[in-house]
Amino acid sequence: MIDLHVHSLLSDGELLPEEIIRRYEQKGYTAIALTDHAGPSNLENLIKVTVSFCNWLRVKEVTKLLVIPGVELTHCPPPFIPELIKEARKMGARLVLVHGETLVEPVAEGTNLAAIQGGTDILAHPGLITLEEVKLAAKKGVLLEISARVGHCLANGHVAKMASEAGALLTYGSDAHGPDDILEVREALKVLRGSGLDEEALRRTSLSMEELVKRCLRYPTT
Repeated sequence: MIDLHVHSLLSDGELLPEEIIRRYEQKGYTAIALTDHAGPSNLENLIKVTVSFCNWLRVKEVTKLLVIPGVELTHCPPPFIPELIKEARKMGARLVLVHGETLVEPVAEGTNLAAIQGGTDILAHPGLITLEEVKLAAKKGVLLEISARVGHCLANGHVAKMASEAGALLTYGSDAHGPDDILEVREALKVLRGSGLDEEALRRTSLSMEELVKRCLRYPTT
């Protein structure tokens, strides 16, 4: 199992990255991404620390869990999002998420479209995303998130349905902020099934996540 949306104490999470690794390792995950919240105010410093930690030799020596240095661009003005995606990658983020237009936060209208046009890797909890936006995501290879987080998960069924109609790729994200958010693998699979995914859709989602992880590993880091 892979979880590509995880927060630590580097933003508003409750756990150090070290503890996050141990908890995911114990639950049988194979890969995670550290994707703390960022915007123009903290992007450079956050990515520097995250990349440095993930490249720390001793981490690689003591765990088989693959830990990907990423970032979640959060509540950024839509006109700035495409450039921030590029900057995050230049700074060393191997995975870029954009905090989508969830139903439970006042995310600026136009965020979903700007993120897709900018080529983000994952559009997190995109809320009531339009079919036209989902078609563009499919064309550009942007993965749409099925979220396990309370509130953000309210639109999971809609996202899954739109993705099925448009042939867009899906991903799973716990959006974990604390230990109780790190689900057992069987519980994470229930979240995906609960969004309406059948076994074939689950298989495609798993493959798309695995392929994204491989793509992340090809990105250079600073």
